[in-house]
Amino acid sequence: MPATKQLYYKQNRLKQLRAFCAAAKAGSVSQAAEALFLSQPTVSLQIQALERDMNVVLFERRGPKITLTPEGVVLNQIARPLVDGIEGLEESFRAHFGRLESGELNIAAGESTTLYILPKYIKRFAQAYPGIKIKLHNVTGRDGMAMLRADEADLAVGSMLEVPDDIVYHPSISYSATLITPLDHPLAKIPEVTLEDICPHGLILPPRHLATWRFLELVFSQSGLKFKVSLEAGGWEIIKKYVALGMGISIVTGVCLTGEEALVAIPMDAYIPKRSYGVVVRRGKFLSPQAQAFIDMIDPDFFRVANQEDASA
Repeated sequence: MPATKQLYYKQNRLKQLRAFCAAAKAGSVSQAAEALFLSQPTVSLQIQALERDMNVVLFERRGPKITLTPEGVVLNQIARPLVDGIEGLEESFRAHFGRLESGELNIAAGESTTLYILPKYIKRFAQAYPGIKIKLHNVTGRDGMAMLRADEADLAVGSMLEVPDDIVYHPSISYSATLITPLDHPLAKIPEVTLEDICPHGLILPPRHLATWRFLELVFSQSGLKFKVSLEAGGWEIIKKYVALGMGISIVTGVCLTGEEALVAIPMDAYIPKRSYGVVVRRGKFLSPQAQAFIDMIDPDFFRVANQEDASA
């Protein structure tokens, strides 16, 4: 193949892959066209040319919506990091020489992580890279996973009990489970509180669909016990307030306790495993220099462990 024709072919293939990945992400050719600032016919022609060149069908088309075929899923997994790498080439090059001066970083995290774990890292990152815009998305674990898979977040920080195959999670911070009670509560006078001691008393817990409830159900069921819930309330700060009012007791992650609350705090390390938190990313994702810099700051071992896992897979 002549050099000029080969160069044209490679340039054309990149355009095709960009159109394909944008359509796969959006689930719509028209929305992909808007994202790429191209016309819809142009994006459609690029995808059709890619399908013709590779002799495959990449999308199932049902009206305005499109879904990936099995072949499309595989190509999307291969092509997305390549396309993202090309798109971020200039920033990656500058970051290599320590010049990370602009860009955006999207982080998904739950309320407790955003309140108690991230502030010191966000402050340190903002001071080190003042030109980078940081967006914190306060979401539940389920919504955070959806954002990672849709590339709406560069990374998430949180606690995971089960790790899907398409996700990389490295726990790096651990906190003790702690029973909190009002100052005059009967359990506050017991030298060592057991899980069985807790069962007769009503717990105040975050909503059932969140990980804390499932975590405690697993712990209590392993001992053949069931707990009672007297109140569902969102967020550790709210829970601490209602415990202090005498509305019940709770089991919280130690990270939310300052020692200044009008509560009795009883560590439960003998009965409940520590709760781990860490960085979460989509497996195979091209991580922007901004994301890499933040991950290095919060968990210096993340990439070493992730590479070891990929090598042994």
